[in-house]
Amino acid sequence: MAEVKRKKGETFDALLRRFQRRYQQSGRGIQTKRIRFHKSDPSKTKRHRSALFRVAKREEYEYLRKTGQLKEEPKRTRRY
Repeated sequence: MAEVKRKKGETFDALLRRFQRRYQQSGRGIQTKRIRFHKSDPSKTKRHRSALFRVAKREEYEYLRKTGQLKEEPKRTRRY
């Protein structure tokens, strides 16, 4: 943590600015955000289950489409 002591006759605003500058230069804020928002990679088992689920859903969708049980949705147009 950045440590700043108040100088004689220094206003609180000046002290706060000095502290913020010292804190920013130390890089602790960026380090904290990296740790807080880091997203770990899913495990091999989790990725495998997800892939199997996607394959099953795709097969089910294709079956419903081929047998005519699926409503045909109008094609979407892109809006820019």
